[in-house]
Amino acid sequence: MLTAWKRDQSSSSSSSGESDRRDEQDAHQQSSQPALCATEHSILGASKKRRPSGSDDDGTIQKNSGKILDALSSGVILLDENLLIRGLNPAAESILGISQLRARGESLLRLVNDEPEMRDILTRVVATGDHYANEMRLSPTEFHSDERIVDCRVSPILTDDACLLVEITDVTRRSQISRENTLLIQHGAGRQMIRQLAHEIKNPLGGIRGAAQLLERQLEEAELREYTDVVISETDRLAALVDTLLGPGGPSNKQPVNVHELIEYVIRIIDAEDQRSLSIRREYDPGLPSIDLDWDQLVQAILNLVQNALAALDGQGTLTLRTRTVNNFTIGGTRHRVIASIEIEDDGPGIPKDMQDSIFYPLVTSRPEGTGLGLPAAQELLSRHNGLIEFESRPGRTVFFVLIPLDQSEKMNG
Repeated sequence: MLTAWKRDQSSSSSSSGESDRRDEQDAHQQSSQPALCATEHSILGASKKRRPSGSDDDGTIQKNSGKILDALSSGVILLDENLLIRGLNPAAESILGISQLRARGESLLRLVNDEPEMRDILTRVVATGDHYANEMRLSPTEFHSDERIVDCRVSPILTDDACLLVEITDVTRRSQISRENTLLIQHGAGRQMIRQLAHEIKNPLGGIRGAAQLLERQLEEAELREYTDVVISETDRLAALVDTLLGPGGPSNKQPVNVHELIEYVIRIIDAEDQRSLSIRREYDPGLPSIDLDWDQLVQAILNLVQNALAALDGQGTLTLRTRTVNNFTIGGTRHRVIASIEIEDDGPGIPKDMQDSIFYPLVTSRPEGTGLGLPAAQELLSRHNGLIEFESRPGRTVFFVLIPLDQSEKMNG
């Protein structure tokens, strides 16, 4: 585009005085048009001027460039040398959460909370004139309440009032699908590992316990029998640990369940504990219908997540329990028409970055007193309902999303 602009300037310098006057009139008209329209004329008009004499075909793209920009799913933003917005298309309005009228003259960096990666790319393009592209995470702002992942491409451009062209594409859902598939693969690998480990452990544990019981019968001194009691109790503890790893046995007993009643039941369980200054907020969707669920299994899964949140809060802070429905949601390669999302949010310190890719593996925990079994067990229980547990975490906000298809007859692939 920059090359086309330079060629256009070379061509116009050799034209007649009448052509110069026409160019001045065109420039005057462009200055009164929105920035995006001015860009269309300056870039796309260059090829029009170079057409052979007598050609009156503007071409489909040139004639419909405004409609094309409006129809793009990628955001297009024009910036001046001060990184102030001169124009943007509807997709960019949606991604940034602000209208073109309000955005014009605003700093793009302000609209993205001065995102360091965005600042670095913009300043580099201004300094070097090169093209740059990067994927980045945009944090929530006063204009847009959700965190987003975007592909960002920045190119130099020369128009009357803009020098940078920024293209942004929201790839949040694509990244989430990839992440969810990774979680399902992770869960499958962990479950297979647990089953193999359980088989290797439980058999010798039974032999150890039996031998300790036989030895206990042969010992006359009570002091010596205390040692065999330790062997038996520790063997039983390890066997219980293996059973916990395997999760509840038997098929799910699914019955219509009111999700809000289930959540309130979990709250009554944790209310029995001394939570000191803990605050519990409820944000329920009253239109959420009953779902065919195994009550006991879902209570256990949500209780595990709530207890993790309480441990992170250490008795101080806010626990938020939220429900909502989501349409056309993909879990494990299966697109579900409607799913229920149960969200457990806390304002604690967040999950350490170096653990976020492995928290659903067994025995992974950041707490000295933790077993690292709560999340894998909860994920296993959700998999029996064709569902999935996802999360996002940063200091001050951690949310676990329990995603359950409303129609339990829709089977997951794989």
